[in-house]
Amino acid sequence: MKFDCSGHSGCENGGRCFQDSANCAQISICVCAPCFYGTRCQFSTKGFGLSIEATLGYHILPSIKVHHQPVFVQISMALTIVMTVLGFINGICSFIIFNNNKLCEVGCGYYLLCSSMTTLLTMIVFALKFWILFCSQMGLVDNRSFLYVQCISFDFFVHVGISMDQWLHACVAIERAISSIKEALFDKNRSKKVAKIVILSLLALTIGTSIHDPIHRRLLDDNDGDVKRIWCIATYPFNVQIFNGMIHTIHFSVLFAMNVIAFLVIIITAAHQRSLVKRDQ
Repeated sequence: MKFDCSGHSGCENGGRCFQDSANCAQISICVCAPCFYGTRCQFSTKGFGLSIEATLGYHILPSIKVHHQPVFVQISMALTIVMTVLGFINGICSFIIFNNNKLCEVGCGYYLLCSSMTTLLTMIVFALKFWILFCSQMGLVDNRSFLYVQCISFDFFVHVGISMDQWLHACVAIERAISSIKEALFDKNRSKKVAKIVILSLLALTIGTSIHDPIHRRLLDDNDGDVKRIWCIATYPFNVQIFNGMIHTIHFSVLFAMNVIAFLVIIITAAHQRSLVKRDQ
């Protein structure tokens, strides 16, 4: 293989072009730089993270039966099936457990109930996204309207679901910390009212800080000889990339701080209560 394709490289974004012969080339390929993919390295994962399309898409061989697909694809399929089944079982069991009037006497019950529903829906959407990607890359699904709808919606739903689940668990930790401080003075009725407001506020906030993703998603055709692929990609302008980075940073920092503070409060309160009991004895 010869480098640079005799000065006629069609590779983009710093990709390196190789051809099978310096004089009469029959085949040329692009080796992409990190964070770029595609036949000509025309797609980028910068600005919005690594997508399932970039990770798995090019490993799926069109018009090839499942048992003849690469090992990486078969392992991904097996893991997706296992994750979906376990996630579905976990979501159903959690929903059955927390859909209980006694457990919902405090805000934690509402947070955990909503978390179970969010987990269940997220796993279903993720599984659908995986199999739609597989079928589209196999050439079994090529309806552009259908692919466009799932392109702008499924990644958005998965992101909102994951974010909501993380925030709900952080709220559980905070409420447990508050209840450990107030003890008998903890107001269960107020806790329920606050939980309902917080859940709705978190849903609106999560949707509002993620709505830029479907707005900037689109379908792109990638023709590689006889192989035609349709990709769902998000292309963020520079200012949206900055906004997206800030949102992810704030999201991680605030959640981390909430969980650490709640953990420390619970530990300190428990230690203080034990010291009081020992002193009284």
